[in-house]
Amino acid sequence: MTKAEKAAFILQTLDELYQVPPIPLTHRSPYQLLVAVLLSAQTTDVKVNEVTPALFKAADTPEKMVHLSVDQILDFVRTVGLAPGKSKNIHRLSELLLENHDGIVPETLEELEALPGVGHKTASVVVAQAFGQPAFPVDTHIHRLAYRWGLSNGKNVEQTEKDLKRTFPIESWNKLHLQIIYFGREYCPARSHDMKSCLICGVVGRKSLLR
Repeated sequence: MTKAEKAAFILQTLDELYQVPPIPLTHRSPYQLLVAVLLSAQTTDVKVNEVTPALFKAADTPEKMVHLSVDQILDFVRTVGLAPGKSKNIHRLSELLLENHDGIVPETLEELEALPGVGHKTASVVVAQAFGQPAFPVDTHIHRLAYRWGLSNGKNVEQTEKDLKRTFPIESWNKLHLQIIYFGREYCPARSHDMKSCLICGVVGRKSLLR
């Protein structure tokens, strides 16, 4: 099976399963999405969605967030992994949004990645989900499945992103990255996975992993 044939099969299968995949992190603005994605590093989306309603009730804009102290922000997000560092980053990036961007979340990867706590994946999620720009954020689910499906060598997420962007049409990226995440969570877990019976792995999976 060629890589193009694999891509076509994957797109068709995921479209049948997730025709309109919802954005997992609850938010009402690009700023709220930025904060939520930052909080989601090494933490489940479920946990983030548990803490953000109270946080955003207290401060749903950069202007309001800078009036909270770092310790006050920490009180809202304490149950999230790496909470102390994330609280500092949320406060500082809010200051920088006001100082450099008139309180508006920038729409370019370069400007977003210049903010504290905002890496390439976080920036990619924001431009894709908040602004509709084509991007392919790669999380652990996507990285794992891209290797299982023989679409990337699995060396690092940067290479996986490049390989997937070459494999799939640009108009599919924003929807597809969500579809793969949901598929990884529901059908293709990291452990105790029967690849031969998997809807996708069983058809396009690496032969070395199917044995």
